[in-house]
Amino acid sequence: MSAVASLRDAGRAFDGTVVLDGIELELAAGEFVALLGRSGSGKTTLLRALAGLDRGVTGEVRTGSAPAVVFQDPRLLPWRSVLVNVALGLRGPDPEGRARAALAEVGLDGREEAWPRQLSGGQRQRVALARALVREPDLLLLDEPFSSLDALTRASAQRLVSELWERHRPAVLLVTHDVEEALLLADRVLVLEDAGIAHTESLDTLPRPRRRDDPALQRLRRTLLERLGVEPSS
Repeated sequence: MSAVASLRDAGRAFDGTVVLDGIELELAAGEFVALLGRSGSGKTTLLRALAGLDRGVTGEVRTGSAPAVVFQDPRLLPWRSVLVNVALGLRGPDPEGRARAALAEVGLDGREEAWPRQLSGGQRQRVALARALVREPDLLLLDEPFSSLDALTRASAQRLVSELWERHRPAVLLVTHDVEEALLLADRVLVLEDAGIAHTESLDTLPRPRRRDDPALQRLRRTLLERLGVEPSS
């Protein structure tokens, strides 16, 4: 399977502090990768490198030809309608029609003329996903997009991302603090530690759709939590 994006011997330092050092990473077409790590470990820095948003990264950086990013903050323009937020800057034929179809796909048909302030946090993230996917990216970068959502809304958003990925099949890199979220969604889980990728876990043996109570998933959850220095709960 061909690589959509890659980092070769990638590094990044801020004011003399090394955040990334000698990173080797390849994202295959259609692959879903989750990136775990403690706070401050450099997860978002690595994501920004793949997005082409950080000119200070050293080494070889190859991004997707059409990358899209969804951040923790949906970053919607508050003075624009939901529809305009999704269609803004969209090129090609019938941008409004494509934006409407994208909103319908994330369950927001009928809310096209709403203002961002009229939506819940989960709905605003759905708009951000629609805005990303309407551009048909080959690389989708998700920077903790569910961390501010309540548990029920978060579970619904996770299911939606899984369904959208199955349908569109971009390569995905998900940055998350949530080990269970990584195991539910990804093909491969990476742990970032001491400025490098310290651990890789392939999830080929976990069938989809995945269940939180799957004993195999729970075993992997405990392994990864221990790797992150967190005492697993029973």
